[in-house]
Amino acid sequence: MKIGIIREGKIPPDSRVPLAPEQCAEIIRDYPVDVVVEPFPGRCFPDEQYSKLGIPLSDNLSGRDILMGVKEVPVQQLIPNKTYFFFSHTIKEQAHNRGLLRAILDKNIRLIDYEVLTDEHGRRLIAFGRFAGMVGAHNGIMAYGRRTGQYSLRRMKDCLDYAEATRVYRHLQLPPMKVVLTGSGRVGQGAARVLKDMGIRQASPESFLEETFAEPVFTQLECKHYAARKDGGPFSTRDFYKHPERYKSIFAPYYRVADVMINGIYWDKKAPAFFTREEMRREDFNIQVIADVTCDIAPDASIPSTLRASTIDEPVYGYDPETETETAPYQPRSVDVMAIDNLPNELPRDASQAFGRQFIAHVLPELLKEHSPMIERATIAENGHLGPRFQYLEGYVRGEKASEGVREE
Repeated sequence: MKIGIIREGKIPPDSRVPLAPEQCAEIIRDYPVDVVVEPFPGRCFPDEQYSKLGIPLSDNLSGRDILMGVKEVPVQQLIPNKTYFFFSHTIKEQAHNRGLLRAILDKNIRLIDYEVLTDEHGRRLIAFGRFAGMVGAHNGIMAYGRRTGQYSLRRMKDCLDYAEATRVYRHLQLPPMKVVLTGSGRVGQGAARVLKDMGIRQASPESFLEETFAEPVFTQLECKHYAARKDGGPFSTRDFYKHPERYKSIFAPYYRVADVMINGIYWDKKAPAFFTREEMRREDFNIQVIADVTCDIAPDASIPSTLRASTIDEPVYGYDPETETETAPYQPRSVDVMAIDNLPNELPRDASQAFGRQFIAHVLPELLKEHSPMIERATIAENGHLGPRFQYLEGYVRGEKASEGVREE
């Protein structure tokens, strides 16, 4: 099998890689696989690190069977009749990537999307989510320090890796503050780790609401803490995932006491938002910084103040609840929003190595099989047609109104 690691073409470019240099060498040594890397100066691992390990570099990947990247591949860079692995961001019928999926079908490309590589129980096998949560939590605390002027926290992107960030945390003196974290999956777990490494103590949701603390604390919420059935019936996680339209938000007690919110859920557009724009104008809306790792753009979002994605270079913008418009960050009457959509790129080496390890452990063995149900489940397009699990994207490809199709977790 001939694999090519492509250069990232999306602007701004991403410095992450699907396989680190040592992992490429490991694959060549242990599997019937040949790997070639397309040169790219923007990677977190320089081209020289690949070549020093005997990994060939080439600008011509036309002879490769499988091409692997991270972010969406620009249409003009797609090579027809190849198998591609990357995050396509099409399964939620994202309008800005409709042309990409059309081109993939037109060019007879087999697209396998990392986001839908799952086991037989629907659990994702490969993701950057933990690192998105880690960087998102870091940036949320960083933004609160800049807003209040009570402390200064170095950016994660300016640390070589997470080990260096933890050394920064040892000298961090945080004031009493309350942080509410939503989500208990990979993103939530990553965010919780950073908050704990910063010395922020975890409190139960009940004590978070009822007690006053003389130290920084955070609480981590599951679905049952912020959503309830509209008809007053008992909460069921399974029912909430299957029928989110039956539920309403009960998040208000948390926005009354929290200073910082870190949002790390997977949100369905039929589910309730945490709060409305009207609620953000209330005198008792206390949240001053929102680190929206989820980064769904309003109005189809769990956070109505996420007007756009921010960037690594300009991570924070302000939201004025009175005018419902964007402002400069750190203004007295605004809420600060951190909504970077490629957060793991601030911690690219750690994220890439973890991602590559997951690929080798869970995906590569399946890829070498003559037939793999796992690979089939993740195939969005093949032979000019949508895969069996992605027929709901037909209208999306044609430019029709978005369907009610929802991917399974």
